Amino acid sequence: MDATVTISEERPTTGLWHDPALPASDRARALLGAMTTAEKIAQLGSTWPGHDAGGDVAPMQDTFRGAERFEDAIVDGLGHLTRVFGTAPLAPEAGRERLAAMQERVVAANRFGIPAIAHEECLTGLNAWQATVYPTPLAWAATFDPGLTQRMAAAIGSDMAAVGVHQGLSPVVDVVRDYRWGRVEETLGEDPYLVSELGLAYVQGLQSAGVVATLKHFAGYSASRAARNHAPAALGPRELADIVLVPFEKAVVKGRVGSVMNAYNDIDGVPCGADEHLLTQLLRDTWGFEGTVVSDYWAIAFLATLHHVAADIPDAARAALRAGIDVELPHTTAYGQALMDHGVPMDLLDRAALRVLTQKAQLGLLDPDWRPGQYTAPADFDSPRNRGIARTLAEESVVLLDNASDLLPLTGTHSVAVVGPAADDANCLFGCYSFPNHVLPHHPTTPMGIEAPTVLDAVRREFPDAVVHHETGCQVTGDDRGGIEAAVEAATAADVTILVVGDRSGLFGHGSSGEGCDVGDLTLPGVQDELVEAVLGAARRAVLVVVSGRPYAIGRHARAADATVQAFFPGEEGAAAVAGVLSGRVNPSGRLPVQIPGDTAGQPGTYLAPPLALKSDGVSNIDPTPAFPFGHGLSYTSFAIEDVRADTDTIAVDGAVTVRATISNTGSREGTSVPQLYLTDPVASVTRPVRQLIGFTRVELAAGETRTVEFDVHADMAAFTGRDLRRRVEPGRLVLTVAQSAGDRGQSVEVELRGETRFVDHTRTMTTAVAILRG
Repeated sequence: MDATVTISEERPTTGLWHDPALPASDRARALLGAMTTAEKIAQLGSTWPGHDAGGDVAPMQDTFRGAERFEDAIVDGLGHLTRVFGTAPLAPEAGRERLAAMQERVVAANRFGIPAIAHEECLTGLNAWQATVYPTPLAWAATFDPGLTQRMAAAIGSDMAAVGVHQGLSPVVDVVRDYRWGRVEETLGEDPYLVSELGLAYVQGLQSAGVVATLKHFAGYSASRAARNHAPAALGPRELADIVLVPFEKAVVKGRVGSVMNAYNDIDGVPCGADEHLLTQLLRDTWGFEGTVVSDYWAIAFLATLHHVAADIPDAARAALRAGIDVELPHTTAYGQALMDHGVPMDLLDRAALRVLTQKAQLGLLDPDWRPGQYTAPADFDSPRNRGIARTLAEESVVLLDNASDLLPLTGTHSVAVVGPAADDANCLFGCYSFPNHVLPHHPTTPMGIEAPTVLDAVRREFPDAVVHHETGCQVTGDDRGGIEAAVEAATAADVTILVVGDRSGLFGHGSSGEGCDVGDLTLPGVQDELVEAVLGAARRAVLVVVSGRPYAIGRHARAADATVQAFFPGEEGAAAVAGVLSGRVNPSGRLPVQIPGDTAGQPGTYLAPPLALKSDGVSNIDPTPAFPFGHGLSYTSFAIEDVRADTDTIAVDGAVTVRATISNTGSREGTSVPQLYLTDPVASVTRPVRQLIGFTRVELAAGETRTVEFDVHADMAAFTGRDLRRRVEPGRLVLTVAQSAGDRGQSVEVELRGETRFVDHTRTMTTAVAILRG
């Protein structure tokens, strides 16, 4: 990159925009009034220095090779700098220096000395070399622990802020609608309440560090037809409102999230990037969103090249700007010269530029004392603090699916066969937006940069007195069966076999899970099903461990194994967490954020469904019953839910009821119970889910200990969208059930809602408060 810096002439020495005592919006408005049209347009753009040096790390990246030189991109200013750290291997200090040098040039190139907002991916931690790889979001969801998710996000945010990064492109709050979709691993599961609680926690954590969080992907991306990436979303208006939009709404209204990213898909023929109803009328006019809407990478150009709702790139730019997209990422493809040459309504330009400048004022980027090189603290992206949080997250996320033979925890084991393609591959622990899987494949000679033991390594450490033999058996993908025989021999000879199968995440077909890695069915990738059948048929005793980014149809394998463990890409500390569960050092407390589908369950289908979407004898020959239900997870102790009661059996349609339950540890060791509160609406004006989650908590209990859990349930938690597309609370009977999973009968109470139908909006109560009491 040319290091020459050209200082803009006629730079104003001062202005109201420099006064930190003024509201950010006033400062931004004053600056906007002093700008030329070209300078305003520049604030809507971005550039991605060095993007062509790192291989394909974004969709259809080859389509947009040859973007403008950095010097050309920063003329008159710049809205965003794209992924300075997350494009190629840079040590933390080198990355910070590179970012500061780029900002120096951005500041020097425009009259007002305005820096760019630097953004990075941070889905499994800061996407940078030598940075902590936390568990994937599906694993956070398995913890059912919003507080821990918030701690992780705050740690990620503090690392980003320390090196001058201002915005993170997370969290993904798409609700899973089809397990075959490649990006299931990036989500927080299939239940909108669970997704919204954890998504809100992430937003609050990241923004507590002064870093802008970005909700993805608004909206309907996870409901694509046949689970194909970018495909049209098959959504009716009530499913959109009551399932897909719920987490976005909560993060905007309750979390005051700073940014939202549009989805690539269309909904009923309207691409989200050109949907004024979605991006302006709903998001801003109804919910009160005040931040910036950023485009998913190249989504504006896609309006012309893929969706064909725009005649050309300038037409796409006008459509996106009118809909409400403020910033184009990752390059200025449409919002630059195209707007200058073909004209743009000044009110739309001013609207978007004002939002960007207001956010820059809020971030301190208009302060007179801001300097590109002000970030001087030593950068440690994989600190003991980070690893400690990653370890706790991984340990809480591991789900013990089955232990019918009481094989676990393993004791007195003399010989162990560790078998399977995911056993000795650290990359099988990471999601697709981790630096090792996202960027390093394009730099094969660069070391991983972090310590990440494999499951094989961790088993050897966890069982130092055992003789451990390893066989790969087969690869994650492909049809090479040459190693299955050796795997069977190892299993036959060992006291215990630990069979580790699952996914290796990648991008755009270069993995078995991840962005653009969609599947047609939910059998294990490659020939792993054959490996599992052969090894379980030969082993004396066997534990099946699935390390994956999506749930697979492993029910028949679980029935053949002595125990089954599920780990959703648990990160750099994940192997030790899995080994700790196997040994009993860790008492498992993870719960499924997605069902494990049954052997013949058709797709798509989740637990959140009305009666006719579930098992219907005499109606359909396909049984959608899962092998393991949403919310399921076992422990090495046992829990009882008893004495479920409500403080009243009748409330008004704007009232509240307290549901109490006694939770007891009836086993012999301490453990964590995860009681879940489900709502059933037996009769309504539209079909309703048989059960839907409206509350949960984690309760740590010593052996023999009992605690009381109180759920404070407002009538708003029963709200749904009616035939007239207005959200309502209807009078009638509700059933509230405290259970250990969606498939657990649990204990129920009935409450009658009385009064006239009440209409509610985004100001309604969205969370069930939970208290844990002694005794």
